[in-house]
Amino acid sequence: MTKVAVVTGGGTGIGRAIAEEFRRAGLYPVSVGKDADEDLDPAIEFRRVDVTSAAAVRDAFGDLARIDVLVNAAGIILHDRAEFDSAGFRKVVDVNLNACQLTTEVALEKLSAVRGCIVNIASMWSFFGSARNPAYTASKAGVVGLTRAHAAAFADRGVRVNAVAPGWIETRLSAGALNDPERSGSIRARVPLGRWGHPSDVARGVRFLCSADADYITGVVLPIDGGFSIA
Repeated sequence: MTKVAVVTGGGTGIGRAIAEEFRRAGLYPVSVGKDADEDLDPAIEFRRVDVTSAAAVRDAFGDLARIDVLVNAAGIILHDRAEFDSAGFRKVVDVNLNACQLTTEVALEKLSAVRGCIVNIASMWSFFGSARNPAYTASKAGVVGLTRAHAAAFADRGVRVNAVAPGWIETRLSAGALNDPERSGSIRARVPLGRWGHPSDVARGVRFLCSADADYITGVVLPIDGGFSIA
């Protein structure tokens, strides 16, 4: 039977690239989230879902006969100091962190039935402090903690839980820096591999963590940042 991969935020950016990577690997990708690019591959099933709503997530997952892979890629970032406001802070944490707990809770029994795996999308900001985005930083640090806690909690079910920590990737979330030639250039100069990352770079790392080659790997956070975090 074809394996099913559920990818939150799988209609755009990194999530879309992950869904596309799974499709190429022979899995059936189900992308859930609020947005999808107009040119999203029709072979990728898209379900419009508010991943912060328990009822919506249960409804979206309920008719799936199996879930072999869950990737929590849904994420937002706010600008103009909106994350310093309590409402903005909660909004970011709800999507970036709380939704990871929610989708995992809903999918866990189906994942356990097939000894599946979970990959959460953390960030380089899980380890650095962003002066502009306290909620994004805190939520992504929380994703790392949640990943490790779930890895320990679900190991006896045969469910592996890992995370990836992307660096500077060419997506809508990083468009402000990417479209500023001076800032983009300074970032590139700090990356040992000398370039911004592509969503496909992250997708391949996620696919590895979900493959048989990673069967003895759980609780890790894999940086996918061109060496930015060690430079």
